[in-house]
Amino acid sequence: MNEALRAQADRIVKEAIAAVQPDAAVQRALKEMSFEGRVLLVAAGKAAWQMAKAASDTLGSRIEKGVVVTKYDHVMGPIANFDCFEAGHPVPDENSFRGTQAALDLVQDLSEKDTVLFLLSGGGSALFEKPLVAPAELQDITGQLLACGADITEINTIRKRLSQVKGGRFAQLCWPAKVEAVILSDILGDPLDMIASGPACPDSSTAEDAQRIAKKYDLKMSEAAKNLLAVETPKALTNVRSQINGSVRELCAAAAKTCRELGYEPVLLTDQLCCQAREAGSFMASILKTHQNDGKSLAFIAGGETVVKLTGKGKGGRNQELALSAAQGIAGLSGAAVFSVGSDGTDGPTDAAGGYADGDTCAELLAQGIAIDDVLQDNDAYHALQKMGGLIMTGPTGTNVNDVAVALLKR
Repeated sequence: MNEALRAQADRIVKEAIAAVQPDAAVQRALKEMSFEGRVLLVAAGKAAWQMAKAASDTLGSRIEKGVVVTKYDHVMGPIANFDCFEAGHPVPDENSFRGTQAALDLVQDLSEKDTVLFLLSGGGSALFEKPLVAPAELQDITGQLLACGADITEINTIRKRLSQVKGGRFAQLCWPAKVEAVILSDILGDPLDMIASGPACPDSSTAEDAQRIAKKYDLKMSEAAKNLLAVETPKALTNVRSQINGSVRELCAAAAKTCRELGYEPVLLTDQLCCQAREAGSFMASILKTHQNDGKSLAFIAGGETVVKLTGKGKGGRNQELALSAAQGIAGLSGAAVFSVGSDGTDGPTDAAGGYADGDTCAELLAQGIAIDDVLQDNDAYHALQKMGGLIMTGPTGTNVNDVAVALLKR
């Protein structure tokens, strides 16, 4: 492993994630709001605890009560007058349903003078859920969607119709109270109705869209679930005001800033990356090979979210698979590295944020009898990267604004 490049990769990751913490943005948003009656807080998503803590620090006892629903190991301590729940992600579990029910109980019997401060971040689709089908079937359908390579917009279009809180239905349940939604975006282009499946946003997708997606991926579901796909979601809400306070664009800009400080000329390829992880890794490697003789240090940055189509039963995530795929293309290339991380600190069902590979990775794995093609076929990037120190570990970060991949060429 090129230790110098790895150290630079770690610095870029650390500083980019630090730049997109939601605290300051949440506090700015709250200072622009005025409240008349009761103020109740509901926070859902991977960054829910961090956002709720920022709100508590800003408004203090003005918030009468709060409910926070976030991922396991993401609660960093108690918050006064708030009930914090940890739950399943990316597949909802009993704690998802329990935490969501607590939020629904909180917003009962409100008046038009009251305000529900709704702090939403990515991951909320699994964490904030009250299903309209049997929980076991919802979990099964979610698993099918994750395994077939459906993108997040397609997944959420299905989820909305199987839920009592998604697709604007949570805002309806808060009526007549006002809903002030502060949102951390984890979806390309920041579509309000798709972030965490839009619990407080009119739904732009249609029943026809949902039925088409179910057919496209040949989803197995009960007749009751199929019937729900035909039911339209709310198309207008009058009690909601929403604002985005963080997105992948900021993550890419922060990565570019650190790259420049390290002596690289940063090039933003896209903040809309959306393809198979293996393809993205191969593409990043191809870019480095194209520019290997340019004679200057370059950093190519791609933000977004790739997908993994499961072909095996190994352990890994999209960012690890991207990095390992890139390793094949940059094998033997001096001064080259590709790394990719999820800004929330957890890549897929693993404890890694992502993966790192450089020009030495392929040879190092072959020396241990590990062929990258076989690893990718089994979706086992985690164990392969672990063997050569290529896992990037951050722990839960408190934010969630998609992923960033960086290809470095040091000259």
